[in-house]
Amino acid sequence: MPELPEVETTRRGLMPHVVGRRIGGAVVRNASLRWPVPRDLDRKLRDRKVVDIRRRGKYLIFDLDKGHLLVHLGMSGRLTLVPRDSPARKHDHVDLALDGPRVLRFTDPRRFGAVLWVEDPERHPLLKDLGMEPLEEGFSGAALHREARGRSVAVKNFLMNAGIVTGVGNIYASEALFRAGIHPGRSAGRISPVRWDRLAQSVRATLESALDSGGSTLRDFASAEGRPGYFQHRHAVYAREGKPCRVCKTPIRALRQGQRSTFYCPRCQR
Repeated sequence: MPELPEVETTRRGLMPHVVGRRIGGAVVRNASLRWPVPRDLDRKLRDRKVVDIRRRGKYLIFDLDKGHLLVHLGMSGRLTLVPRDSPARKHDHVDLALDGPRVLRFTDPRRFGAVLWVEDPERHPLLKDLGMEPLEEGFSGAALHREARGRSVAVKNFLMNAGIVTGVGNIYASEALFRAGIHPGRSAGRISPVRWDRLAQSVRATLESALDSGGSTLRDFASAEGRPGYFQHRHAVYAREGKPCRVCKTPIRALRQGQRSTFYCPRCQR
């Protein structure tokens, strides 16, 4: 699933090509996504100007001169800019025609994503309860420590709770915990303030490093220009079970947490 770095990479790639342009209309080939595409999307978007593109967690918000377009990439979705005459393929579900030579195309093989028109994103049910943004001011060890008090949940699951920290999924939670030297199964409520400070710094550093590499491409992700990310080549633990730790050479282990695979170093992480 595209996580915060992949979504932010997409946003940054789209900004210079989409902001300031008008949408000539929308072509919906398949409205049956996780949340159905509105039937009147073409009418809602026609001749609307894109004023800005923001990100909230793993969601992209296209601010228009009237209303907003909310996009979620789901498990396998991507937004790419393609030539206007580029033929649609099987999983190309929605096109937004821009006032230029290219079309903004939403592709999603698994159809867990979303393309929605909303009036007020901040009050929308998908966004209103999201937690702290890990790359923004206010995200700190002290804030995480306050949220973790009295919680017995494993720290990795705590980090992946979008109501507490938004945008951090399986890959980057595993990588940040390795960087901080914290075992993913440790109870969130039993981590000291000092270690929370280290983890907050590690989350931020891991995400920024991933952004520098254009995110991780494991299966379907590509940037707005169609380029893959390269952070997967720098993963310290994720998907490296049995391979030597890059620090101590101990074989990386895997365990199951919340129906997901977690990767860690049994020597470096306590």
